[in-house]
Amino acid sequence: MAKEAQTNEVSGKEETLKEQISKTEGVSMEKETSMEEETSMEGGQSTDGGHSAEALQEELYSEEGLTLEKFEEASEVVKRVTLETKLVFSEYLSAQTGNKVYLKPENMQLTGAYKLRGAYYKICTLSEEERAKGLITASAGNHAQGVAYAAKAYGAKAVIVMPTTTPLMKVNRTKGYGAEVVLYGDVYDEACAKAYELAEANGYTFIHPFDDLTVATGQGTIAMEIVKELPLVDYILVPIGGGGLATGVATLAKLLNPKIKVIGVEPAGANCMQMSLEQGHVVTLPKVTTIADGTAVKTPGSKLFPYIQKNLDGIITVEDHELVVSFLDMVENHKIIVENSGLLTVAALKHLNVRGKKVVSILSGGNMDVTTMSSVVQQGLIMRDRIFTVSILLPDKPGELYKVSGIIARANGNVVELEHNQFVTTNRNTAVELRITMEAFGTEHKNQIMTSLEEAGYKPRQVNSSF
Repeated sequence: MAKEAQTNEVSGKEETLKEQISKTEGVSMEKETSMEEETSMEGGQSTDGGHSAEALQEELYSEEGLTLEKFEEASEVVKRVTLETKLVFSEYLSAQTGNKVYLKPENMQLTGAYKLRGAYYKICTLSEEERAKGLITASAGNHAQGVAYAAKAYGAKAVIVMPTTTPLMKVNRTKGYGAEVVLYGDVYDEACAKAYELAEANGYTFIHPFDDLTVATGQGTIAMEIVKELPLVDYILVPIGGGGLATGVATLAKLLNPKIKVIGVEPAGANCMQMSLEQGHVVTLPKVTTIADGTAVKTPGSKLFPYIQKNLDGIITVEDHELVVSFLDMVENHKIIVENSGLLTVAALKHLNVRGKKVVSILSGGNMDVTTMSSVVQQGLIMRDRIFTVSILLPDKPGELYKVSGIIARANGNVVELEHNQFVTTNRNTAVELRITMEAFGTEHKNQIMTSLEEAGYKPRQVNSSF
């Protein structure tokens, strides 16, 4: 499909993006003046907050840049393959943060992530000749599935290079769309280098997962959907790996309404964009360490970086343990599965030091294999003191275990696992160790159980759970 055909195809829609901007600017005058204040974040970083709509449009209305016309075109094109992910109001997160929190559930897309938007839009703009050469990309999983799905739709060959650490479910789903998968390297950057090598050797057309303005334009269509559904949105939280999603969302959001604050969220162990903003140029991290595999990127996109500098209002970094408890919150309170990278914007909510604002957290994906899911749930329960282990020394004689289990039962604790160690001392008559792993309702209940054991004359000591 030629580019000219694509433009003609979307030109007849009922309402253009420019009309959306006009409407949004009208309602934005009603927003309270406090939105003009600088973003305040715990442990965050502010970027250039001086956004001029005129300056932005002058800079971005270029043939090769991120333009309103291209965002408009992309928003129509991606509707062919994306589901309508309506905002979900979260009573739980709103009560926790003092804001009105909405979730943008891109984890519900056909391929389980937003990446389908950018991949499909990019491939639809290629020439027949470029698609006939075969397509290749590197990805930790979500972009891989997006490219594989789009390539199949156009009858093109797709080769995907994925890090060896990619969850099995993402590998299998990518293969399921007909793509050839090559596993290489421990992180995305190593897989990407291999993909470039294969592209040169075989003449494939390379589809970059983020450092491509056309791909970023496709990802940015999320912003138009958010603003159309929630015109008075104050903050949009967006995950950052290489920066494609953040670039598209932040750029379009500022064009629609410069008062909207767009905050990027990165894993603390893979904060390549934060470090780049601090240095004023793109930098490469020596290593990345995070359970958020979809955002484990060493180097952000150089083509995207100027847009990030211009349009992003700040960066929040999140530790891995925060993602673990956020997964638990999503499962228990919203009944949805969100992968670790998608949870960045949920964990970041408590770092956003504002109250009474309308905040949208983009849930970028939900592709998590069952093994990882099980591990995260278990660790989340331990971190919330809903599973804990105590060590108790007691004489090695009949009836002692019965006494201890009775105390726990009366305190409404539920024993999950027992370990009896007779070799903790040389004198078994003096003491043996009993390790008990049990369930509790939370920290307060755990403390009640510990107190009950102490009042009975025991000296319980909490230890790391091996459950």
